[in-house]
Amino acid sequence: MTDEQMDVHAPAASAAPAPSASGTPAATGAARARLEAGIARLRAEQNLAGGLVAGLAASLAGAVIWAVVTDATGYQIGWMAIGVGVLVGMAVRTFGKGLDSAFGVLGAVLSLLGCVAGNLFAIVGLVAEQQQIPFMSVVQRLDVELIGELMGIGFSPMDLLFYGIALYEGYKLSFRRISQQDLDAALAAS
Repeated sequence: MTDEQMDVHAPAASAAPAPSASGTPAATGAARARLEAGIARLRAEQNLAGGLVAGLAASLAGAVIWAVVTDATGYQIGWMAIGVGVLVGMAVRTFGKGLDSAFGVLGAVLSLLGCVAGNLFAIVGLVAEQQQIPFMSVVQRLDVELIGELMGIGFSPMDLLFYGIALYEGYKLSFRRISQQDLDAALAAS
């Protein structure tokens, strides 16, 4: 994080400006109230629904890309999970403008969903190729039991490491970054 950005996940008091030249409690309290009003303005811009829709789209896009790359190369590439986490986190951040922890949880959950879907789509693609039948024919035959079997066949303990990193990236990247300019504008409006 640069000097131009602040961590909004830290308590507001830690981001409060230094006491005024007079150093009086009233001056410090007024600065604190102004900062809290500015952060409240930024929180009013949050859009959980927008973050959800964008995150779902990114999760699906990441899963499809994962499956295409896996099917094209014939290799399960664990780094694809990290890419899904980054893609989802950036989408949730951009469209959700979130400061609250719900945005991080949303990013993590959608990242995991994208990873699992990517694995499943890749396995379905390999089965379709081996059986020489259309991808959608395999998808139409899927049920909970078959999905469990396919995921078990394709599972590797290393998947847990990459899923964990994807969860972390999805969580971490889902939060809005506030520049000094954003903060100044919010403070000026309060």
